[in-house]
Amino acid sequence: MIKTDVLILGGGLAGLSTAHHLNRLGSLSALVVETGPFVGGTAGTERHGEFLFDHTGHLLHLHDAYGKKFILSLLKGNWALHSRSSWIHSQGVATRYPFQANTHGLPWPSAEDCVAGFLKTVHDPRVLPKSPSFRDWCLATFGAGISRQFMFPYNEKLWRGPLSRLTTEWQGRFVPKPAPSEVLYGALMDQKKFFGYNADFRYPVRGGMQVLPDALAAGLKQGQVRTNCAARFVDLASKTAVVENLGEVQFERLVNTMPLVDFLDLCRPLSASVSVARLRLRYNTVYNLNLGVERPRMSEKHWIYFPEKKYPFYRVGYSSNFSPHLAPRGASSLYIEVSRRCDEKVDLRTLENQVLSGLRSCGILKSSDKLLAKVWMPIRCAYVVYDFARTPAVAAIFKHLGKIGVESIGRYGAWKYSFMEETILDGKRCAERLLGLSSQAEKTAQPELKALK
Repeated sequence: MIKTDVLILGGGLAGLSTAHHLNRLGSLSALVVETGPFVGGTAGTERHGEFLFDHTGHLLHLHDAYGKKFILSLLKGNWALHSRSSWIHSQGVATRYPFQANTHGLPWPSAEDCVAGFLKTVHDPRVLPKSPSFRDWCLATFGAGISRQFMFPYNEKLWRGPLSRLTTEWQGRFVPKPAPSEVLYGALMDQKKFFGYNADFRYPVRGGMQVLPDALAAGLKQGQVRTNCAARFVDLASKTAVVENLGEVQFERLVNTMPLVDFLDLCRPLSASVSVARLRLRYNTVYNLNLGVERPRMSEKHWIYFPEKKYPFYRVGYSSNFSPHLAPRGASSLYIEVSRRCDEKVDLRTLENQVLSGLRSCGILKSSDKLLAKVWMPIRCAYVVYDFARTPAVAAIFKHLGKIGVESIGRYGAWKYSFMEETILDGKRCAERLLGLSSQAEKTAQPELKALK
């Protein structure tokens, strides 16, 4: 039997960061077990012929001083800084992102409808309840026009359900809220001001996003990361896990970075309240189609949002515009994202035909284009559904896990909407909590846990 102080389930950014910071900050032994053949998880990259494909657009948005310094040190100069070029395709035209600040270019009646509705929210504001739905928040924040023309159709396409059932807990940094002057200016002029947390981003010049988890793993101790080692069962009472190709692993502390639903399905015993809470967790899968096209520099844009129902996808990105080394000379690479609920059945052949037809109808693909690669790379738990059941369910689960010394972190383990820098910082804070090094680490723990104290 293998013994370790800390067993880490998942060799993605959260798990690798936890192991790195445990090594750097203390003396606890740690073992990372990863289901796949490579580290990185959904932050990894796959090679198909001469193309390198990420699991959709994985970009580095660096805002934290430590996170920025740490991540750039891992990349060792292998990165480029880009100013975001993101757009929205609707009513047959392209307007700048975010829609709410850039209605210039739309047919004037549409732009006027958006501005008038927004100004009404300024002069006659709605009073929202303490915990409003995302739908009500949109109407109160942006008005009926912007909500009807973009916020509602786009988010309904992404979340695959009524927006009246969604909370606003997820949208803070992800949905920019412009000032009235910016909304007016953006209706009259081509406003080039950047809004939002992702106004610029960094991306590796060579190797795709895989170079980041590879660099994290390279700094760990020999044998500390074991790939092709899927956790099959976790006995929380005896602190023992059954791991494929390793057998039994005994641990003192456990860190989960797998999707929370999958982790709970592996664990026994669970309290009745946790079992009930597990059934309330919902998620959407992103069906990501990567294309290699025999045409250079198909667009100057980085990505485009598609709110209209006639297109099956909600976003299309030009990955070869992040780095030309993701595609061979004379070719371009794209990723196309389609969202489906966890309970929706999908026929990939039918969906692929619908996607290709949509790409041709909006002008992204030409009839003369030759497709050099078509690769589906689905992300099963891509988006946690922030319905009104999520927060109390997650709080009950984390309360139980906290009592038995189990950490569940990262985008998937913490069951939240986040980005790569935050995931790496989650690993750092987790290591600090395990080592008892910082009261600040406890202050940055799960908000659901803090609310229970």
